[in-house]
Amino acid sequence: MDLFERFITLWVVIDPIGTIPVFIAVTAGMAASDRRKTALLATVVSIGVLLFFLMLGQILIDALGISMLSFQVAGGIVLFLFALTMIFGDSKPESDKRSVEGEEKEQDSAPSPAIFPLAVPSLASPGAMLAIVMLTDNAQFRVSDQAITGVVMAGVMAIACLFMMLADPIIRVIGNSGAAIVSRVMGMILASVAADTVLSAFIEIIRTGSL
Repeated sequence: MDLFERFITLWVVIDPIGTIPVFIAVTAGMAASDRRKTALLATVVSIGVLLFFLMLGQILIDALGISMLSFQVAGGIVLFLFALTMIFGDSKPESDKRSVEGEEKEQDSAPSPAIFPLAVPSLASPGAMLAIVMLTDNAQFRVSDQAITGVVMAGVMAIACLFMMLADPIIRVIGNSGAAIVSRVMGMILASVAADTVLSAFIEIIRTGSL
């Protein structure tokens, strides 16, 4: 597999352009400096996650006896649940919400948006994890080829980081209300992608008759 094929494969599964609306939605209320920090942290974390799967993913999946299709179904379900939070947001009435002190504690314990949903599952998506494992199959690729795949993956992630940095002017134009609209529209699209991921796995299971 040449460099162009690897680049296209990783570009499709990482989807730097598709990450922009998610980034806008989760960072709309942040200052510009905080958005830049979030973009950098999300990029670093997602590279780390995919490097883990590049080096140990195949060994881990084989050791646990997990099939690729099962992994695909699980990833699709996670994506679908996240899409629901994008669509519906915080639907609890004001009277049922916790005290300010309680909310602050909850925010402190909640993961950074750079970790979830930007790094995982937006950039380091289940599809990207699977692609990395397949592109570094020990039975098909030498160590040098696997290293090249890692460099290509890092390059795609760098482009994704650049796109997130360029989201700042978009946020200034559309504002918080526009970001809320984008979040719900992209939630619907993401839910469709997640459903397609799960259905594709089920169809493959039925076709082959096994996991």
